Amino acid sequence: MKITASNLDQLAWEKMDGLLPCMVQDASSGRLLMQGYVNQDALQTTLKSGHVTFFSRSKQRLWTKGESSGNTLSLVSLTADCDRDAVLALAHPHGPTCHLGTESCWVPETQPVASELIELERTIAERKIALAAGTPGKSYTASLLQSGIRRCAQKVGEEGVEVALAAVAQDDDALLNESADLLYHLLVVLQARNLSLSDVVEVLRSRRANP
Repeated sequence: MKITASNLDQLAWEKMDGLLPCMVQDASSGRLLMQGYVNQDALQTTLKSGHVTFFSRSKQRLWTKGESSGNTLSLVSLTADCDRDAVLALAHPHGPTCHLGTESCWVPETQPVASELIELERTIAERKIALAAGTPGKSYTASLLQSGIRRCAQKVGEEGVEVALAAVAQDDDALLNESADLLYHLLVVLQARNLSLSDVVEVLRSRRANP
């Protein structure tokens, strides 16, 4: 059930004396970020402000993630599970989510495999921002972006050929390594054109809806 300001009373608040668990998931990578508890006021505040807000059981008050650290969670959507006694918040994190300074309160091994692509894309985007600011550093990504879209596109073409050759004439390790190179260079060329993996996924979604 999609949660809105008009249907908050339909959640099963009576099961936990007015509190429900709320899991927060990165809307881009699918990575599970944290878990807290919410009451109706917390969800109302979240919907109104656009920043994920909890009810702190230790402080006995509403608590917006990042109110002290600045590492906020920008809301994308709120949904309830089938029993309406648990909440899932999809959000875009701004900085580390965990109080220990890590992106997630769970170790990386428990996170979705696809999230690695998002992390790589974010690193490439950071290199692009640094390049625009005049502080590109000495990374391969920065030098590739600096070389321009034609060189970036050329690398995608080269890696595509390498993947095809590895598929028919080399072992699995070679194919996997060449595939990794292709994915990396594809993300670079997308960033060079101010596009993202999410934009590609939207095309795939539209094709699935209209096969």
